[in-house]
Amino acid sequence: MTKPPAASTTPTRLVGDYLLRCDGGHELIPGGAVDIGADGRIVACGRESDLPTFEGSVQRIGGLLMPGLVNAHCHTPMSLMRSAGEGLPLDRWLLEGVWPREGRMSPDDAWWGMALGSIEMLRAGVTTSAEMYLFEDQLIDAVEATGARLHMMAGLISVVLPDADALAARLAAITELGEQHDSSAGRITIGFGPHSTYDLRPEQLGDMAAAAVAADAMLHIHLEETKAERELVQERYGRSATQVLADAGVFEARVSVAHGVWLDADDRRLLGEGGASVIHCPQSNLKLGSGIADVAALLDAGIAVGLGTDGPASNDNLDLWEELRLAPMLARGIATDPAAMTIATALDLATRGGAQALGMTDIGELAPGRWADVIRLDLDQPAFQPGLAADLLGHIVWAAGAQHVTDVWVAGRRVVSAGEVTMIDRHEAQREVTRRAATLVD
Repeated sequence: MTKPPAASTTPTRLVGDYLLRCDGGHELIPGGAVDIGADGRIVACGRESDLPTFEGSVQRIGGLLMPGLVNAHCHTPMSLMRSAGEGLPLDRWLLEGVWPREGRMSPDDAWWGMALGSIEMLRAGVTTSAEMYLFEDQLIDAVEATGARLHMMAGLISVVLPDADALAARLAAITELGEQHDSSAGRITIGFGPHSTYDLRPEQLGDMAAAAVAADAMLHIHLEETKAERELVQERYGRSATQVLADAGVFEARVSVAHGVWLDADDRRLLGEGGASVIHCPQSNLKLGSGIADVAALLDAGIAVGLGTDGPASNDNLDLWEELRLAPMLARGIATDPAAMTIATALDLATRGGAQALGMTDIGELAPGRWADVIRLDLDQPAFQPGLAADLLGHIVWAAGAQHVTDVWVAGRRVVSAGEVTMIDRHEAQREVTRRAATLVD
C-alpha cells in the first residue's frame, strides 16, 4: 500500500484570476491570492495587490481558486460494490445487493475501496469526506496515503454489538482512536457513527450519545431516509425516529443526521432545538426512490445543512458538484419558486455550511487561520463562457463540474496536479478494486 511522502514546508502563495472565499459573502475577487504557511494553514487571502509582501514560493496559476468541497455523508469503501442492487428500494438494496458483498469484505478490501474513492473525490475537488463505516483503521490509513481530509464516523451497527459488553468495548475503542488523532494538527477527525433508529435500540443510542459527549465528538446517524423506515419506527415505538432520538438523550451530543427525507414539522422542531444538522443527499435519495428532502424548510427552521453523495453504490459516483447543482433545483421545484434556494446558499452547503454541519470550523472557507484546502477551476472552458463577472457565480453552480478541477491542495500540500493525484498510484487502485470486487460477488 502506498504511503505519503513528507509534507512540504515551503510557504506558498497561489495567485488566480479570481478568488472565491466562500466566507458568507460570496464575493468574486479578481487577481485573488492565497498565502499558505509552513504549517499548511492560510496566512492571508484576498486581492494580491492588497496583501503584504510574501516571502516564499509564488505560483501564478490563474483560474478560479476556492475552498475544497465537503462531502458530509458517505460510505466510500462501497466503491467495491458500485451499482449493486440496481432498481431495488433501500431495504432490499441493502439486504440483497449490498450487505452480502460487504459481509465478505476484508480490511484490505476496505483500504483499497477507500483509497479509490478518495482519489475520485480529490480529482473532483472534494477535499473532505465524512465516512460512516467500519474498518476505521484502514480508512484512516488510506486517506493518509491519498492526502485527503477525513471525518471518520466509526460505525456502530447491531450485527457487531451482540451485548452490552461488546457495545462498551466498541465505544471505548472509538474514544481511544479519537485521542490518537488531533484534528487541530492533522487531517483526521473521529466521531461516532450509529447506523439508525431501526437498527439500534434507544438505550444503545443513548449510550453512544453519552460516549460522544464525553469525547467531545460528533455523532452521525441515518434518519428518516425512507417512508418504510418512518412507518417501521412509528409502529415499533409509537413515535417518530426523531422523537426516539430526543427521548434517548441523543441530542445532548453534537449530532448530524443523514437524509431527513421524511421529517415533519415536529421533527424539524426537535432537530432545531437539539442543535442537530442535516446532511442532504439528493442524488442517492432519488436513485433509490426514497423521496426528496425539503431543504428549504430545514433552513427556514434554522437547521444547519450540508451536502453528501452517500456511498458510491447508491449514487453511483462521489461527485459533489452534482449534489451542489441538484439541491437548489429540487428546492425550487418543490416550492415552484426560483428564489427558494439561491446559488450562494447552494455553494455554502457544499463548503462552509457543510463543514459547520460536521462541527468542523477550520475548513470550508478561505480565511486566515483555516486549513489551506484549496481547489483550482480552469475558467478557460466553454462552461465558463461568456464569463461575465456578474454571472460567474452562476456558472460555478450551474455549469461547473469535476472535469473543471485541475489542481487541489489539502493543508497546503498539492494532492492533485493537472487533474491527476500526486501521492498514490490511481491505476494501481483501480486494478486492486476491480480484482477485489470480483471476489465479493456470489
